[in-house]
Amino acid sequence: MAEITLKGNPIHTNGDLPAVGAKAPDFRLTQGDLSDVGLADFAGKSKILSIVPSLDTGVCAESTRKFDQLVASRDDVVVLVISADLPFAQARFCSAEGTDRVVTLSIMRSRNFAKDYGVLIQDGPMAGITARAVVVLDADDKVLHAEMVPEIGQEPDYDAAFAALG
Repeated sequence: MAEITLKGNPIHTNGDLPAVGAKAPDFRLTQGDLSDVGLADFAGKSKILSIVPSLDTGVCAESTRKFDQLVASRDDVVVLVISADLPFAQARFCSAEGTDRVVTLSIMRSRNFAKDYGVLIQDGPMAGITARAVVVLDADDKVLHAEMVPEIGQEPDYDAAFAALG
């Protein structure tokens, strides 16, 4: 169980992020057309999992825009933005913001992803959705970098995530 904060108040997740060097747990998440995808659907590419509580917050929106810009020159990398938002809301956000290089995925059908990655918030006003975290995987789904952002209102370390890609 990890302790993070929301506006300085301690809250807890159900576990810890996958360890660097470990094989990433597979998942089933829902994309915009309501089909489910897993790691195999992004085979052959490095992956940045940008895990956010909701795209309907300033920090989540900003991190999605930044990852969208940072990945523009990398055809070998896909950014998966994972949140509790419904796919329809994710699509509206991406359309309004012009973020067309990220893939938004929803945990709407199951909280298993959040549980398996240790990001399911257990208590406080945001219980039941994901903490803010970044997990970077190589093309073989090995964890290269894992950051649980300590304060939900803070942005992740973009430089560290991209440095892990090499």
